Amino acid sequence: MSNFKKSYEITGGNPVVGEIRCQGAKNFATKAMVASLLAKGVTILTNIPKIGEVEITKYLLETSGAKVEWLDQATLSIDATNLQSSKVSMPDSRTNRIPILLLGVLLNRFGQAHVPVVGGDDIGPRKLDFHTSAIEKFGGKIEHTKDGYTASAPSGLKGCHIHLPYPSVGATETSLYLSVLAKGTSVIHNVAIEPEIMELVTMLRSMGAIIFMSSNREITVQGVKELHGTKMNIIGDRLEAASWAALACASKGNIVVSGIRPETLGNFLSYFAQVGGGFEFLSQDTIRFFRKRELTPTVIETDVFPGFSTDWQQTFAVLLTQANGVSVIHETVYEKRLGYLEILNALGAKTQVTHHCLGSITCRYTGFDHPHSALIMGPTPFIAPDHPLLIPDLRAGLAYIVAAAMAKGKTVLQAVEQVERGYGDLSLRLAPLGLDIKTIQM
Repeated sequence: MSNFKKSYEITGGNPVVGEIRCQGAKNFATKAMVASLLAKGVTILTNIPKIGEVEITKYLLETSGAKVEWLDQATLSIDATNLQSSKVSMPDSRTNRIPILLLGVLLNRFGQAHVPVVGGDDIGPRKLDFHTSAIEKFGGKIEHTKDGYTASAPSGLKGCHIHLPYPSVGATETSLYLSVLAKGTSVIHNVAIEPEIMELVTMLRSMGAIIFMSSNREITVQGVKELHGTKMNIIGDRLEAASWAALACASKGNIVVSGIRPETLGNFLSYFAQVGGGFEFLSQDTIRFFRKRELTPTVIETDVFPGFSTDWQQTFAVLLTQANGVSVIHETVYEKRLGYLEILNALGAKTQVTHHCLGSITCRYTGFDHPHSALIMGPTPFIAPDHPLLIPDLRAGLAYIVAAAMAKGKTVLQAVEQVERGYGDLSLRLAPLGLDIKTIQM
């Protein structure tokens, strides 16, 4: 008997047309929730998406003693005045990587912390030594046990100069959490500058942190004695917006996406136009996406912001299967993220993965035999398979949904919980676009 509780049945082959509003960005919402624990006070977060990742993070905060309450469908109140425990636990750490970020926050509040073993999507190792090294640099001690990570800073955290080996989003967040209440001045080199990081900096400043940004991926933080609660709106999810753009263009549809700041899409809009997509700004937070012309192949190389996001490439790969010629994807962020192409091939795509670096960006995986580049030959029609497809992770799952929307016939996708933890119930959200998508309870 299957362990999957829920599946989607999608009947595709028609243009997808309609309007959809982006949720608040998962990758900022959960980090803002963590940041709220730094303050002895109440923080109000608006435009919070009601998704699995947020609920798991809510549980984590509550195990430390925070009072977390939904004020309405998109507003969360977090009172971290009287935290009671430096140890957090969670029912299922595999699908949430928030625990490692709580180490720095709880160290600042208690001088010690314990978090469970960290999991996540199976897309390649996300090195936790970036986080643990940062904690040690700030004067903390850390131990990895079979059930998690234990850290202590009996003398308190002290400001330091730290150079991140890679502009990792998670390591940048950890360094910020550690530095804002550390004694003295910290200088963090080679930081990530994704829009979600910039929003986190803004939030921390509004809580009383003193943070200076420079133009060369450097952040200087002057530690303060305490932070206070704040009110913060969660930006729209740029990763989700790009997926709806790919869906519109790939299906020859027309989708109006609201709740998204165009500037957060960065280079995506240029690549989208290069391949043949069209877009029109209808307001300061609303964009119409469509297919402007016959699709032409292109070369996509993922990179840290402002480069092409690794979380954009899965749905964009589906779009490239409809381009007339050979396209290239060079994945430079994670070494194990192209496995989803095998499923696209089962639907009719023609792709080939290679260990070679097919691109011009300096790649840290050169010579390591990781399958991190792909050729995509198109255009190829998609046909629904005669068997269910298993969703392996969040971003790949959304790519399968876009592919199923294009495929003639009925496609059944299993383990949709993998997608819903980041995007909510897509059978409800996508139905107004005219997509024939139904939920099947197993």
